[in-house]
Amino acid sequence: MELRKHLSSALAVCLIGSVAASIAHAQDEQVARMRAALTSPDRPAEDKERDAVRKPIEVVQFLGIETGMTALDVIAAGGWFTEVLSAAVGPTGKVLSQNPGFFVQREGFVERETERNERLGNVQAVHGDLPEAGVDGQADAAITALNLHDIYNGQGGEAAAVAMLQGIYDALKPGGVIGVIDHTGIAGQDNESFHRLQPAQAREALGKAGFMVEAQSDILANRADDHTKSVRDPSVARRTDQFVIRARKPG
Repeated sequence: MELRKHLSSALAVCLIGSVAASIAHAQDEQVARMRAALTSPDRPAEDKERDAVRKPIEVVQFLGIETGMTALDVIAAGGWFTEVLSAAVGPTGKVLSQNPGFFVQREGFVERETERNERLGNVQAVHGDLPEAGVDGQADAAITALNLHDIYNGQGGEAAAVAMLQGIYDALKPGGVIGVIDHTGIAGQDNESFHRLQPAQAREALGKAGFMVEAQSDILANRADDHTKSVRDPSVARRTDQFVIRARKPG
């Protein structure tokens, strides 16, 4: 009996070690692929310049986005995160790059979007609001970066932000993860005109949309930003203090 216990314990240790080694190998492979893609000469130089501040690999790892997943970029705009997600999920994965109608209607937008998506090879454009986009239950992970504050601070207030997040909730598979990134705002400031959002407001909206908030990271923190200026102020533009929240749709 004692021998069986020792053998079982040894087998368990071996299995745990094997799983850990497999995970580490997968992460190493993903990081190498992302570094190669993000430094590719085909990628716009302006996008590359933002990497040092936006830390794409660290954000992907914090959110747990893996090779082979289907990832949704919500309000993708120029597609900075679409390109990051394309590299993260790799050729066996897929990126749904979503933009609302007012983006799509801008002059030259569709042409630029099509050119980028054809270059990346694993990206599908999704036009229109998520409830009508026909992608319910398709995504393993989703991200919306520097968008929620505009919805929350707009005419619809928190209710509009919750509705947006519910659209993402429906697009995710059970157990799917959402990452919310935004400019940090603080109480007592004019966050509407500053284009900022309090992290607590984002967490509460996520909860009301049905998500379970798992963690908040300071990966994109900038302590030189005192939150008392517009995000467009030259002193903080493109290097604001930002929060990253990971939440999950119950499985």
